[in-house]
Amino acid sequence: MEVEGMEDKGPSFQSELPDCQATQQQQLLPPPLDLQSSTPVENVYVDQKAVDKLAEGFLSHYLPDLQNSKRALQELTQNQLILLDTLDQEVTKFRECNALLDLNSLFTEAKVYQNKLVNIRKEMILLHEKTTKLKKRALKLQQQKQKELLEKEQQREKELERERQLIAKPAKRT
Repeated sequence: MEVEGMEDKGPSFQSELPDCQATQQQQLLPPPLDLQSSTPVENVYVDQKAVDKLAEGFLSHYLPDLQNSKRALQELTQNQLILLDTLDQEVTKFRECNALLDLNSLFTEAKVYQNKLVNIRKEMILLHEKTTKLKKRALKLQQQKQKELLEKEQQREKELERERQLIAKPAKRT
């Protein structure tokens, strides 16, 4: 991620090196291995200007690709964050839909229970009407029975009175 900083500074390495090293024209490098033989090659002296030029060429060759890759990664990261936010919103929508389905089922259940209550109320009204009719009929029957009992009592009293009148009375002697 420090690649942008390298671009801003530029490839001049000689100004950053200490004075004693900047004056040296050659630098001692570790011995490279010869690929064809197993014996190390003797010490090789390399010109500092050549190293600087090679480093500058290396950076100028790979730095734009690295910067493009960095930009692409940043863009991918930003797109990934946007996708995560969008996914979170979709999950929230699904949860709300599930909540609505639960709410709809509750409303449906409430409607079923309301219908049951209406039916119970109708039955109670019907039972109330029947009991009222039965009470009226019972009252009428009771009144009729009392009337019949009263009529029987009056009939019996009339019969008793009639029997008393029919019973011979001794005549008074005067």
